[in-house]
Amino acid sequence: MKIASQKKAFFSILILSTLSLNLYAQDQKTSVNQNEKFEQLLNEKRKINASLNWNENYKIQIFNGGNENAKKALNDFKQNFNAIEATIVFNTPNYKVWAGNFKTRIEAEKNLIEIRKKYKSCILIKPINKI
Repeated sequence: MKIASQKKAFFSILILSTLSLNLYAQDQKTSVNQNEKFEQLLNEKRKINASLNWNENYKIQIFNGGNENAKKALNDFKQNFNAIEATIVFNTPNYKVWAGNFKTRIEAEKNLIEIRKKYKSCILIKPINKI
């Protein structure tokens, strides 16, 4: 009896091994269909990022949040402080409104005092370049 069950187990393993040799994994063929405008936008972003010089200058962050609210904050800021340049920066997952491009911390802090009168939660930052 013992020998018969060992033979059955041996033949079962032999049959399963033979069948498993015919199995194949997934094909490695992958195709990506993307809009042509995506590559154009990506190239424009690369150009803009290359032209930004974040390491040397101080900025004042007046907003951090969603896209629509960032646009509103930027427009409001430009109406109140038209002499100071401002821009929206996307830093996953938030949009940030950065104002100014101050070469020294003292200059940035002087402007921060004025801007803080209108935007209570604004902060002084020195962005780092992650490119």
